[in-house]
Amino acid sequence: MRDITSKITTLRTAKAIGTVFCSENTILLIQKNEIPKGNIFEFARAAGFFAAKKTDQLLPHCHPVGIDSMEMSFEISHQPPAILISAETKFIGRTGIEMESLTAVSIAALTIYDMLKPVDNQLSIGDIKLIDKKGGKSERKYFNTPPSCAVLVCSDSTFEGKREDNSGKKIIEMLEKQGITTVEYKILPDEKIAIQTQIKTWVEKDIHYIFTTGGTGLGPRDNTVSAVSEILERDADGITEAMRAHGQMRTPLAMMSRAVAGSIAYTTIITLPGSSDGVRECLEAILPAVFHARKMLKGGGH
Repeated sequence: MRDITSKITTLRTAKAIGTVFCSENTILLIQKNEIPKGNIFEFARAAGFFAAKKTDQLLPHCHPVGIDSMEMSFEISHQPPAILISAETKFIGRTGIEMESLTAVSIAALTIYDMLKPVDNQLSIGDIKLIDKKGGKSERKYFNTPPSCAVLVCSDSTFEGKREDNSGKKIIEMLEKQGITTVEYKILPDEKIAIQTQIKTWVEKDIHYIFTTGGTGLGPRDNTVSAVSEILERDADGITEAMRAHGQMRTPLAMMSRAVAGSIAYTTIITLPGSSDGVRECLEAILPAVFHARKMLKGGGH
């Protein structure tokens, strides 16, 4: 099964439809409630619910999900004579729920077919398809033109050449996956004045986003957070809350991060941990949604 541990938890919805084609005479029997096996819609709805809950047991690559809401509806059509089936599901989690909707429609259609076959030998099932899917990171587009980004590595040992930079390169790698090329990259010691001076220089250049890495812990030389906090004009605590919440579900040490985020003029600054794993988990939590900040800083609202 595909690894979804890196995905964030969001509201996922999916709507699927399907059709059971039948004769006009069968439609009349349904309307008169004269189908020998009973009310086809009651049985089909129940079968659809059961099937959706069992989807992960039917399809090998489907993850088990807890369906939070599901609605099924049925409509009679006369041109051509048919039963139209609709299923809409909702789920708050890390993976989509479209297969559950499609499974519900499929089994509901088979149930209707089974209940109508004693009175109609011309039945057929068709047009089963997904018509709407929402949720996850890819639901919205957060920028039309790729924003400019800078990466600042704050580490005494890396600056002195004693330690290779992995976390800064991880930031660049993950930005590239979003279609963004890093325009500035620099390594500095974890010194407050040096960090503040570099950030202010990039703000003057109107770099849209500055990502720092390192100096977010509790150590005596972890100065990055203090350096950035002193010059921020506006806080964006929601960004760091999202990073810590995502990280805490993966390691109990995420709570030790003192990371801050905020803005100066039209530039958003986000401090990230000094480890490549910490950087990856934090960026998994906020990319690409964080790129909406630029529009908000420019007065574009939500």
